Amino acid sequence: MLEHARTRRLMVGLALSVAFVALVSPGPAPASRQMLVGLFDDASTYGAPASTFPLLQRLHVQVVRLSLTWGGRDAVANDRPARPNDPADPAYHWGRYDQAVEDATRAGIQVLFTIVGTPDWANGRQGPRVAPRSPVPLRQFASAAALRYSGTFLDTASGQILPRVSLWLAWNEPNNSVFLRPQFVRANGRWQFAAAAAYARICNAIYTGVHAVGGPERVACGATAPRGYNDPHAARQSTAPIAFIRAAKSAGLRTFDAWAHHPYYSFPRETPTTRLSDPHGVGFGDLDRLTGVVTQLYGAKPLWITEYGYQTNPPDTFYGVSWKAQAAYLREAYRIARANPRIDLFTWFLLKDSASLPEWQSGLLTVSGRKKPAFAAFEALGAGGT
Repeated sequence: MLEHARTRRLMVGLALSVAFVALVSPGPAPASRQMLVGLFDDASTYGAPASTFPLLQRLHVQVVRLSLTWGGRDAVANDRPARPNDPADPAYHWGRYDQAVEDATRAGIQVLFTIVGTPDWANGRQGPRVAPRSPVPLRQFASAAALRYSGTFLDTASGQILPRVSLWLAWNEPNNSVFLRPQFVRANGRWQFAAAAAYARICNAIYTGVHAVGGPERVACGATAPRGYNDPHAARQSTAPIAFIRAAKSAGLRTFDAWAHHPYYSFPRETPTTRLSDPHGVGFGDLDRLTGVVTQLYGAKPLWITEYGYQTNPPDTFYGVSWKAQAAYLREAYRIARANPRIDLFTWFLLKDSASLPEWQSGLLTVSGRKKPAFAAFEALGAGGT
């Protein structure tokens, strides 16, 4: 979670260099048939489940997004399994994930699992941010995970049928080198979108593996960061989301059940209606641009907002907005998303501010647990308010 919060900071800094903004008002839109309200905060959910899940219940959270780590810290599969399609293979370590799914189910909350991170044995010890050499092990892991959380799997250790997880997400911000690298490679004298090509294989593998179990699960791809340089010479490589999805399509990304995106702001003065002058960036005010490209390439697929949030001042005096503004922007973003028939999942990041100021401060709670006005605003959303 530390790294994830740091990434939020890096992407905001990146946006300062690549985006100019103009304010516009959204036009009317038909009401969405259904939109789930979610929250993402691995540090709170995994770190303090006894206090976190009652808070999620109070907030009427319908979906909790959780990272399901294939390889890396706290991973399921740092040891190579002999039977990779079998969730009972002794090399797999599911303990913390089983517990989180059980806690969420008892609280009446759905889980959205994000499969992320490559184990060393799958990519020649290049670290969790480098794609596997072959998509086959990832497909097998996704299949094992979907089977374990199919709602039919008997955990012999506990003697219980494990709860079902029906929502899945392939990786996190693959257009950002902090999560997937390299972003570009040079071949035959030309720079190519390496991360987009690798992600096409990642998404295909996770989509195929999860759906191989045969249930009605939904698998989203993308989870794209809002902006990128598209410059292989940049100090921190990144790919803009529009360029990324087009390059992934060209590289063989076949299909998905929804496209996920993280339409964060880049300047504190931006509101959820701000539209970027950069034609490749996708903030909250540009979601029509993204849905247009998704429709062009894949048809009328749903859009999932799997991360969104505003930092507050205090404590962040540079990127933060006032506590009152955070609550207002949360309500405004929800209304925009709720009115869009293509959006059926809206996820806020975070529940609680990060303890370190250089990290992300978009919590509904302060580090000490004090409720910001956004806490009541979020609570009203799930209760049917706006």
